[in-house]
Amino acid sequence: LALVTDAFSRFITGFDVSTSLAVEGALRALKMGISQTRLPLERLIHHSDHGVQYTCHTYRDELAKHKILSSMGEAGNCHDNALAKRVNSILKLEYALNSRFVTVTQAVTAVKQAVWLYNNERPHLSLNYAKPVEIHFQPFT
Repeated sequence: LALVTDAFSRFITGFDVSTSLAVEGALRALKMGISQTRLPLERLIHHSDHGVQYTCHTYRDELAKHKILSSMGEAGNCHDNALAKRVNSILKLEYALNSRFVTVTQAVTAVKQAVWLYNNERPHLSLNYAKPVEIHFQPFT
């Protein structure tokens, strides 16, 4: 599961389910995330871990093409990507994405439902109990 999450609103803007760690799944999630972004792309910072899909030239070239700044935490430091780890944990524990799925289609269906519920129904303490959708689509001030 590759996710792209807006750190300000906690809104998951892109996701993809893949059976491998190849770059294609992460690229699909990134492109979906870019299509959901409201800010000028050159104002974005893409933070990730040092996974092979995020460090390969293809992924980094896609970020550069859109003038998105790439940021990677220190290798082995679990605190550097805390938001991603928290979102993954919520999806696994609260929306049962840690289940075993018989088919990829079942997994994709479960992920789509979990992301929708997370974005539209789940209040966040860090957002003063607002839902990500309420913050992500607020007018800019």
